[in-house]
Amino acid sequence: MTLLVAGSQRVDAGKTTFSVGLLARTGAVGFKPRAGNNRWFDQDDVERALAEGRLYGKDAAKLAAASPGDLAPERINPVHRLWQPAPGPGTGLLGQDDREFVLDRVGDHWVRNGTVDLPPAVRDALPVERAREIAEPGGKQGTETDTVGVPAVETVAELNEVTATLHLPAMEALAERIAAVDRAVVESYGDVARPLQSIQPDAVAVVEPGRARIYDGDRYRKACEVATGGPGEGQLEERVESVVDLLDPASRVGLPPLGSEERAEPERVAEAYEPAYDDLLAVAGWD
Repeated sequence: MTLLVAGSQRVDAGKTTFSVGLLARTGAVGFKPRAGNNRWFDQDDVERALAEGRLYGKDAAKLAAASPGDLAPERINPVHRLWQPAPGPGTGLLGQDDREFVLDRVGDHWVRNGTVDLPPAVRDALPVERAREIAEPGGKQGTETDTVGVPAVETVAELNEVTATLHLPAMEALAERIAAVDRAVVESYGDVARPLQSIQPDAVAVVEPGRARIYDGDRYRKACEVATGGPGEGQLEERVESVVDLLDPASRVGLPPLGSEERAEPERVAEAYEPAYDDLLAVAGWD
């Protein structure tokens, strides 16, 4: 059984809180295929990971902790992107007008944005640069900073090429791990309708502050294909509202507000959100 949790808002939709409670309710393994941090807005989380020589986010850490076994966040979240603010005019490498891509962790590999300087804290904590000797004109020896097998992309075309060789295989491997477990909860990112095109969810919860909308997984998948023009397109990420505008939910369930202490305990979330989980599991055919 695979359950998908998506959010109708780019941030703070409540996906992770809903997901960890669902893990407590079902005993499933949690997965977050893609995630990201902004080193300005998520400074504490970024610094905590960098202090360990790692790059992961608090959402993946919460899902890993709420899952059975002893899972590292990187195990359930193969692709993590580090952002930073991009003040001033211009849209940068990925066309964002308020932030710029700094670095991707893809499994055990790294991909950096060659158009921006790596922040010193990142450069010091992660194995993404080294100094190597070079021969300057006239035979004089010097040094330069270079990457250690780390692609430095400077154009969208270069990033797309690296995505095909690194990101996509990492996502395919994750899809195989999801299919191999008896119960999986897959959390999407931002307001993206599905983080992995290859997964076939049995049921979907679209969450936002105050409510959850529950959908049949097969109908949701077909609506995703319609939203992107067909199953073979694969070029655009479907936005949640573009998908759910095409179908009616099986149910709508209110979600009560939870304090920080309740959100920190998956079992208490499971109790508070019990009606929503009941409807989701009924749609999924949970025995």
